[in-house]
Amino acid sequence: METSQIHEEIREINLGYMLLAQRLLREDKVTAMYRLGISEDIANILENLTSSQLLKMANSNMLLCRFRFDDKLLTEILSNHGRDRALAQSHAAILMSGSSTEIIA
Repeated sequence: METSQIHEEIREINLGYMLLAQRLLREDKVTAMYRLGISEDIANILENLTSSQLLKMANSNMLLCRFRFDDKLLTEILSNHGRDRALAQSHAAILMSGSSTEIIA
């Protein structure tokens, strides 16, 4: 895969993530902060970005979002397609709610 193609795919992921984050924050800020794993300060910044600022951020050559399941147990719960998927997702949400929000300095 060429570097330019990888950069374009990262940009698309970033743009989609940023647009989704803004929409979630504008609909229900508290729930969005929980789902995105961000602090209130970061939520305020993201919510107030202009279209131009959002596009500049999305054009970064690094992913702006990250996987939050760096715990083996959480990864196994989310990937397990057992009998009760809703229970597994609820269990994962409980585990994730115990982890701290992302702080960007």
